Amino acid sequence: MTRRSFAARPGDPDTWIKAADDPHGRRADAIAYTARLTIDVTPDLRGRIKVTAFQRGQTVADMLRELLAGAFPAEGDAP
Repeated sequence: MTRRSFAARPGDPDTWIKAADDPHGRRADAIAYTARLTIDVTPDLRGRIKVTAFQRGQTVADMLRELLAGAFPAEGDAP
């Protein structure tokens, strides 16, 4: 019996990063525009993030997307 690993390493990281995953059978158009990112933060930081988002009238997801887009602009975007 051969042992299979949980996840195989990609042969080409660039292709792997850009590839859309569909683990739950979601619609193709939803996959084309979103990707899930998970990070670990302290409970204190999580609380501060949630309070700040609430004070700004935003969701945490929208606030963090905006923050990340500013920190990592696409090619051709102004820094």
